[in-house]
Amino acid sequence: MNTDLQIQNKKLELIQWLSTIEDLNFLEKISDLISRENKKDWANEISDAERKSIEKGIAQADAGKLNPHSKAREIYGKRL
Repeated sequence: MNTDLQIQNKKLELIQWLSTIEDLNFLEKISDLISRENKKDWANEISDAERKSIEKGIAQADAGKLNPHSKAREIYGKRL
């Protein structure tokens, strides 16, 4: 059985099972779990290279090494 089909079958099993639950407290716990899963911090999901690039940009900004948007357009406008 391919993975996509297994995923779809598992989803259907869970939907059927969930539809039989009558315990509100249990349903709220499941809802909380889903909410926490959906609110994962994107900062934990980025690569080390992306994290270092962001940190470098913040350090440059803190050091006052910023250029206005107009300067960036002047430099990179020809390439876009």
